[in-house]
Amino acid sequence: MSTPSPAPAAKAGWLSKLGPGLITGAADDDPSGIATYSQAGAQFGYGMLWTVLLTYPLMVGIQAISAHIGRVSGHGLATNIRRHFPAPLLYAIVGLLLVANTINIAADIAAMGQAVQLLAGGGAHWYAAGAGLLSLVLQVTLPYSRYVRVLKWLTLSLLAYVGTALLLKLPWLTVLHDALLPKLSWQPVYITMVVAIFGTTISPYLFFWQASQEVEDLRADPKAKALKHASEQAPAQLRRIKIDTVVGMGFSNLVAMFIMLTTAATLGAHGVTQIESSAQAASALRPIAGDFAFALFSMGIIGTGLLAVPVLAGSAAYAIAGAMSWKNSLELEMSGAKKFYGIIIASTVIGTALCFTHVDPIKALYWSAVVNGVISVPIMAVVMLLAARPSVMGKLVISRRLTVLGWLCTGVMAAAVLAMFATMGK
Repeated sequence: MSTPSPAPAAKAGWLSKLGPGLITGAADDDPSGIATYSQAGAQFGYGMLWTVLLTYPLMVGIQAISAHIGRVSGHGLATNIRRHFPAPLLYAIVGLLLVANTINIAADIAAMGQAVQLLAGGGAHWYAAGAGLLSLVLQVTLPYSRYVRVLKWLTLSLLAYVGTALLLKLPWLTVLHDALLPKLSWQPVYITMVVAIFGTTISPYLFFWQASQEVEDLRADPKAKALKHASEQAPAQLRRIKIDTVVGMGFSNLVAMFIMLTTAATLGAHGVTQIESSAQAASALRPIAGDFAFALFSMGIIGTGLLAVPVLAGSAAYAIAGAMSWKNSLELEMSGAKKFYGIIIASTVIGTALCFTHVDPIKALYWSAVVNGVISVPIMAVVMLLAARPSVMGKLVISRRLTVLGWLCTGVMAAAVLAMFATMGK
């Protein structure tokens, strides 16, 4: 009797274990997220650093669970929801996700255009159009196996924010004290900022993306099978998912922390407390921290935008295609998955077109965050129910530890949404 060959992850080095989780975590620090973290640092100094310490384990839990569902079942979240929950719930979730993602794409593309304008001059709208077109061409023309390498390299753009912070002389003892012993407040402006950070960090599109990328990796490897049908591959693959997610979400939260540190030590310390966009943060940084810090910050906006826009458009396409039983894979040519690529094209084009309208990107982003915050709670509840069902996961239902962490994340987000509604009218 021959011994089953181990999954490729068992033979590979740790760098090769990084993929869906790393890209998902890095995409979370998109230009709109940068604006939120910049505002937190500018307005509250080091006093908001505790939020990234809290969101880290919560992100690891819910993203690992999403990845487990994709790899174990062999299907993305939308397909699993379609098979196990009422159709109206499915259509409501994916419809709201599409709207929120398209608005977020518009805000991110606008931020990229503004960042290029800061560095090179010229018209921000046309730079934004070029950024949207470049992102679209990469998604449509490159097969997944090559495209994912591009996304991995783009994650390095986030190191710009680490570099920017390291250029500064930070009071590390004060930073440590404020992060571990923060002065909490029940003031509406403080609660709203906490909710904004939670909503920016734990976003529904990330759940759909990471689960779908696990399915893409599964399809790309002829030796791999859905783990519910290949239990001998489970130990290596689940260990890889754990490493990938822990590192990816750690990278995401570390970068968020460095953005807060940078803006707290520069903008906040010099009385600049109102930041409405990532490009505004970069511009305000220049006279305080110097040209090099300004350039690093601006280039980071461009790189993270190029990383995040494909994730936003792709996650919407995976969700819609899974809900409608359409063929969906970035490995397929456009002719083999026309409707799937049609969603990617439509969301990216509409998002880019919004940059040429009178729509206020800040207000649009606010309402996108509201939609994301509202739908994240039922989506997480559905994800938790799917991950505990033997009909979905076979014998590989999630562990008790992940169950506790996932429901804790759901509860924290539910509290954040309630706090958001409670402070909206104040």
